[in-house]
Order: sequence, then structure tokens, then C-alpha cells
Amino acid sequence: MPRNKNPEETRQKIIEAGKAVFLEKGYEDTTILDIVEHTDGLTRGAFYHHFKAKAEVLDVIGDEVFYANNPFDGLAERADLNGREKLELAIFNTMHQEMDPETAQLLEHANRVIMGDPFFVARQIAFNRTLAQDFVQPLMEEGMEDGSITPRSAKWMAELLVMLLNFWTNPFVSPSTPDEMVDKLILIATIFEELGCPIFNERAEDAAEELMAIHYPDADLEHLKERIKDAETLSPRT
Repeated sequence: MPRNKNPEETRQKIIEAGKAVFLEKGYEDTTILDIVEHTDGLTRGAFYHHFKAKAEVLDVIGDEVFYANNPFDGLAERADLNGREKLELAIFNTMHQEMDPETAQLLEHANRVIMGDPFFVARQIAFNRTLAQDFVQPLMEEGMEDGSITPRSAKWMAELLVMLLNFWTNPFVSPSTPDEMVDKLILIATIFEELGCPIFNERAEDAAEELMAIHYPDADLEHLKERIKDAETLSPRT
């Protein structure tokens, strides 16, 4: 079969093949040859022209999933919300994302290999810094301008929030029981309350419910929601 002369089409064929094989065999049991054999005619040389390793394929898939389900889309134009409310809604949207089973499975593969591969550790740190800079920081700056967030360093607050939520509350990176996860959410809320950026106030129980559904489907949700309700730091400001 003749080689695809369109580099982007070739790259996308490799990505789609990677998705299919990762879902079929799992990331750990997939080889580059497996991916190549699912591309309908491409060679290993074509693979290595676009990717150095299968880890890069999974990394690109993770980026595609994020941008296809970007929880920040449309928030900048919401004139009915202040900066803090937009930020809180974005956090809730992240936890509330409805994905098809295949996409969810691919993300689980990515989560499971994060700490076992230095490539993924470095890429996740870099991606989360980009996320903080491009999406979270502008909302914090807006909140500081409209008075809903106390003026501080939006850059470092954004990075701190993203790293805490995407690493510290990721049980694949920082293993936790359901009760420990609630402890973490309460502490994050406490930290940002003290920094003048109260988050989770209006959606704390909903956010916890979504997070537990993702990582702890068998947890005693009513018990955990009661713990959140009893946490003074998560009560709406008066």
C-alpha cells in the first residue's frame, strides 16, 4: 500500500490505531508493532517519524480528550458570573464531565502509568502549568479585578490550585481513601479561603459526589457529604 503523503493524516492514523490497541490490550501490553499493524499499511519508520515511543501517543490522546471536553470553554463570555464563580464552575465542570466508556478507559490508562514513567511525570507537570497559565490564571485575574478574589499573585495561585487538584487529589498519584480525599478537598478549600479565593463553597457536595463517582464508586457518599457539610470552611461566606 502506498505511503500516506499527508504527514498530519499519517500522524492521526497512528493516534487512532493507538487508541484502538490501548483499549484492546491495555497500555502496558501494547507494543509499537501492535500500533503499526493497526494502521493499515504504515511502517515502523512512519511511526518513529512522528513519535519516539508509545508514551507519546498516549500523551497526545490525553491532550485531545482534554481539549474536546475543555471545562473552560465559554466561561470567559459569561457576563452573569464573576471571576470566582467562573473558576468554581470550571472546577465543577471538570469533575462533572460525561465521557463515553472508551474515553474514560483511555484516561484511566493514562492515570495508571503517570508515576511509572518519567516521561509522563514531566509531561503532566508541563501540561498542568500550561493549564494554569492559559485557563485558570485569567479567571483569577478577572476575579481580582471584579473584587470576588483578593488581589495576590494570580500566576502562583493558579499553578498551586491546578497542581493540588490534578496531582494531590489524583489517587493514582497520591493514594487516598475516600475519607482522606474529603480531608484533602476540605484542606484545599481552607487554603484558598484564607488566600481570599473561596472555591467549592456553593458546589462542594456536588464536586465531591462527582469525584467519588470517578474514583470511589463504592464509597459511602452520604457519610462523605455530611463531612463536607459539617466543615466550617466550606460554608458559603456571609
